[in-house]
Amino acid sequence: MGKKAKIRREADNEARAFAKMIRISPQKLNLVARLIRGKSCEEAISILMFSQRRVANEVKKVLQSAIANAENNQQLDVDRLVVAEATAGRQFVMKRWRPRARGRTGRILKPFSNLTIIVREKIEKGA
Repeated sequence: MGKKAKIRREADNEARAFAKMIRISPQKLNLVARLIRGKSCEEAISILMFSQRRVANEVKKVLQSAIANAENNQQLDVDRLVVAEATAGRQFVMKRWRPRARGRTGRILKPFSNLTIIVREKIEKGA
């Protein structure tokens, strides 16, 4: 007997990578994810390498993981991969406080995010 096989969420020409608990707000993470959506993987890595944003290094690691998953698990051609989706989601928010004047408190919110990147093999029409 045994368990049934897990149903894949992606198509046969797709691979995904997921990172959770990235210490940045989803809004800021989405600014970087927006830069690479729809780009080829080679171009996306070069964009992230020269980006000034702190989280760009984390996004680059997840993208490289998605490329490795496509190459090793799905046997896709690395040169034809395109970033199909790059989504940032909300994980949780740590709440801290700082004493302020007259016995009050100042709330400090430390948000965390999730990042999902799906790469897809582009099919050339001319062949």
